[in-house]
Amino acid sequence: MRAWGIRPMKALALAFVLVGFGITAATAEDSCRAQAAANEFRGEELKSFMANCKDLMVVACEGRAIDQNIPAQDRDSFIKQCVKDAVGR
Repeated sequence: MRAWGIRPMKALALAFVLVGFGITAATAEDSCRAQAAANEFRGEELKSFMANCKDLMVVACEGRAIDQNIPAQDRDSFIKQCVKDAVGR
């Protein structure tokens, strides 16, 4: 069954991300890896959660770079470090 035109696996992955962020909303500063560990994700759940979390963190870090007026020449390195910190690697 397709909900809103989304493939079942993508819908499931999205659900895991939303649940993962919802459960850990009180600890929003936790890295993706810490959130996955707190929710005890394993296997495909972990892989899907980490991929989606990283994608979200890239967007968030790009927004931070814009909000903080990071110069264009420093923006890429800022975003890479921000994502690395947010993902927890």
